[in-house]
Amino acid sequence: MKTVNLITRTPDRYEIKEAFKTLRTNILFSGSDTKVIAITSSGQNEGKSFVSMELSKSLAESGKKVLLVDADLRKSVFVEKHTNENEIVGLSHYLSGQTESDQIVYETQYPDFFIAFSGPYPPNPVELLGSKRFEEMLDYYRTIFDYIVIDTPPLGLVIDAAVIAAQCDGVILNVAANHTNHRMLQKIKSQLTRSGCRLIGAVLNMAESTNYNYKTYLLGYKNYNKQYGDYVQNDNYEQSQYAKLKNDKE
Repeated sequence: MKTVNLITRTPDRYEIKEAFKTLRTNILFSGSDTKVIAITSSGQNEGKSFVSMELSKSLAESGKKVLLVDADLRKSVFVEKHTNENEIVGLSHYLSGQTESDQIVYETQYPDFFIAFSGPYPPNPVELLGSKRFEEMLDYYRTIFDYIVIDTPPLGLVIDAAVIAAQCDGVILNVAANHTNHRMLQKIKSQLTRSGCRLIGAVLNMAESTNYNYKTYLLGYKNYNKQYGDYVQNDNYEQSQYAKLKNDKE
């Protein structure tokens, strides 16, 4: 297997590390049938790719074998930001029939963390992502990895994420505090529902961390507009933690 040395820029802040640990825990409590997870957002520059990367690393740190798939075939930043490699064989190579699925997976310096880059921009991304080859690729990866995290283009701009989500077990909606539009979120949620993919919850990032309390990560999806921390909703686990939080405040 080919290897790549990833360049990461994770801020060395306790609250951010705790946020991703909480996010990881909620993913683990989402059920054993939740293995392939898409992450999307409403627009650009909302921190979606950062969340995808850090969630994947956090899952790998817990002993899970994790693959991060960069499925933004239109405007990916992963290669530019995270590697110094010049020749990367990626997802678009596989989907267009130029290589096989096991040839686009790179081992990283982080134990149990693997990555598949997007590759060159194709002229027909939606057709490729909705193809039989994409479905077969995910079926193959399911037999190898414990979790597959798929970074998708913003659903508020293009339909790619809904096409990808139809092949996933769940989707996480990335929300930027004081930036993401509420009406656009409702529209995106409807699109995901129509795709037949379960909305696991939402992650709130870019929130102010003054008077920070990591317990507030566990507040539910409906409260995304409050400036708490990164969180993801999980139906049963979330409700029990939310009740505990209310009791603590009382």
